[in-house]
Amino acid sequence: MEYRVSKVKWDENNKKIFSMMTYENNDGMNSNGEEKSREWIVRKLQSGYIFKCIYKTEATTWTRGSQLRLHNGSLKWDDILPLIQTKRKTFISYYHKDDSEYKKKFLNLTSDLIVSKSVEDGDISSDVSDEYVKQLIQKGYLSDTTVLVVLLSAKTKCRKHVDWEISGALNRKVGNSYAGLIGLLLPSHPDYGKDTYNGSLVPARLYDNLQSGYAIIRDYTIDRKKLQEYIELAHSNRKINTYKRVNSRIQMPDDTCH
Repeated sequence: MEYRVSKVKWDENNKKIFSMMTYENNDGMNSNGEEKSREWIVRKLQSGYIFKCIYKTEATTWTRGSQLRLHNGSLKWDDILPLIQTKRKTFISYYHKDDSEYKKKFLNLTSDLIVSKSVEDGDISSDVSDEYVKQLIQKGYLSDTTVLVVLLSAKTKCRKHVDWEISGALNRKVGNSYAGLIGLLLPSHPDYGKDTYNGSLVPARLYDNLQSGYAIIRDYTIDRKKLQEYIELAHSNRKINTYKRVNSRIQMPDDTCH
């Protein structure tokens, strides 16, 4: 039998593998997998079983990677695996017209790393800011969201619904605390791949929180481990940097570009 592994957990010193998320066969890749201890995996390897890394792609499919091997008593492999850890409840804010494909790609890459709280087209119909945010809360999209990811392209900055979603996620009335906030620069954004970003090219409310140190901004990537690290950092900031949260702007009444 050939097993697959998709995620790894290290001991508290991050020096030795504690466990890995395993799947028994191809069909198992569509399940949640089963966490197995390092000792169990080593015994299987010593008995002749094969373990291969797998990773998600932007097209939803699992792809096989390198093979696990034992070297001087240590487990070795060549692929980058994300961690076994709590899946953060994540809301995706984006410009529906330009960036729906990137939203799908992001969710494909992170489907086993987060709990998606995202709105699908047609789920929320209101064009009034207070009513829109109220519906997001009442229907459970923002009520327990712990991280809000803003997908940033050239026109995201001028979309009122993005501003309303950021504002709602930073509202104490949503859940028991504020949501962490991260902006992901898409390849279509002018600052993608640069060492710095222009504050005038991101949503103003996001920029307020980047300046204060509450939010973070990173380039979009297909590296699942990095995406997981970004989400975890934003999640951590919601408590460590709560006092840096900025939500004082009046919500945008209209879109400022099309």
